[in-house]
Amino acid sequence: MAHITAVQVRELREATGAGMMDCKKALTENDGKMQDAIDWLRKKGLSAAAKKSGRVAAEGLVGVAADKNRAAMVEVNAETDFVARNEAFQEAVQQIARAALQVGEPTLEKINAAVLPSGRTVADELTHLIATIGENMTLRRAAVLSVPSGVVASYVHGALRDGVGRIGVLAALKAPDESEAITNLGRQVGMHIAATRPQALKRSDVAPDAIERERSVLREQAKASGKPENIVEKMIDGRIRKFYEEVVLLEQLWVHDNESKVEDILKKAGVEMTGFERFQLGEGVEKEENDFAAEVAKAAGH
Repeated sequence: MAHITAVQVRELREATGAGMMDCKKALTENDGKMQDAIDWLRKKGLSAAAKKSGRVAAEGLVGVAADKNRAAMVEVNAETDFVARNEAFQEAVQQIARAALQVGEPTLEKINAAVLPSGRTVADELTHLIATIGENMTLRRAAVLSVPSGVVASYVHGALRDGVGRIGVLAALKAPDESEAITNLGRQVGMHIAATRPQALKRSDVAPDAIERERSVLREQAKASGKPENIVEKMIDGRIRKFYEEVVLLEQLWVHDNESKVEDILKKAGVEMTGFERFQLGEGVEKEENDFAAEVAKAAGH
């Protein structure tokens, strides 16, 4: 049987928030193996992290990390926006973004297994933060873009610190070099994407069912006008062109002059846009709606 030290017990308590005796028993039952002890506590429901892991996490931060022709972006969720102002959480999101950049392949499994400067894996670091900050947290998604030459620019809207905020963008620009002009253009493209929320890079990237759905809505609207069928079809075609101008990045009006098309701006600079990613914190996450009056009544025993 492994000898369990007070240092090990304290470390496990810090990581899980469980009681001292429970931590000692967990280590004893698992021959002093820290991760096995953490899992043992979680299975027993004795870990504070385990108790919080079922709660909805739709706040948090988006983090980016870039290295010239390669960049990564992650979204790390927490339960409240209060956590986003916690410096330890901000630092962790920065480190997780850098880990995603080093891992290269943006699968959550590989990123969660990456080791951070603390010596803990990403998954263990989040467990540690859950116990110390007191809220459920999770690595929700990640993306990595690269180009053979050129720049993958990153932009964070409303950054709380370098590379960390509520909206993040990666923009991959293929170019002959990594000049300052290309880097600046990449940042402008990132700002444009943050503002306009394009759904696709080019027309062929738009999902066919999205086009058909749009046509169906437009057809019903046009028919209500009472115009002949041939006129209705022309009206639909015109509105579909307008739809593309709204959702396709290359066909959008450049927000920085509201006159040129994005495609023309890129051609003039001699660059090719090969891809982009836009993460907005919490998008698509169904948040819990709490009944405050019911919570008070429950606490009061009614």
